[in-house]
Amino acid sequence: MSKDVDTEQRRKNRQHFLESQGIKLEQSILVHLKYEGDDYCRYYEVSSEQAGDGMVFDSSIVADALFTRSKRLALFLPVADCVGAVLYDPTLQVLGLAHFGRHNLAQLGGTKVIEFMNQEFGCSPSNVQIWLSPAAGRENYPLYDFNNRSLHEVTMSQLSASGVAVSNIQVDTRDTTKDPSFFSHSEFLKGNRSTDGRQAVVAMMLP
Repeated sequence: MSKDVDTEQRRKNRQHFLESQGIKLEQSILVHLKYEGDDYCRYYEVSSEQAGDGMVFDSSIVADALFTRSKRLALFLPVADCVGAVLYDPTLQVLGLAHFGRHNLAQLGGTKVIEFMNQEFGCSPSNVQIWLSPAAGRENYPLYDFNNRSLHEVTMSQLSASGVAVSNIQVDTRDTTKDPSFFSHSEFLKGNRSTDGRQAVVAMMLP
């Protein structure tokens, strides 16, 4: 399959997924990850003026998390085995979507993302509400830098250390390496899955 065909199919898949949630491709922004360089804690604020970035046209932002104060602007993150996190301050009406994987957790991304919310928007960590997506568990994807703990465990620990109340964190504990209803890139690479792919997390504030 050519790159152009693959790109067009990806766009159609994303459009279908978003439309099933009542969201248009043109009102969404991609959290565009790149595993290059030595910084995996790249956080930015976006607005409705940037709608379509990475979705309708090429990405102009490489980020590990995006935040917005714009209503009806959807933040979109493809994930495989890593954690997708929705962060929300209901008091200041700030919404974020972050990626937590072994690269940025090793750089204390779970703490730094809350520090960014505090410094950039004035968010109090105690007000931040968080949802964590399914992710690879410790049995098949241990984080060796963290005594073989799981992605969920390390993410929770860092968020809690930053001042987020544990009661404000909801975790979907399903393991992507064991649950066949999810894609698992790591299991595909091991030869344990016949197909590779990504889940997606989308977050949007309504008026």
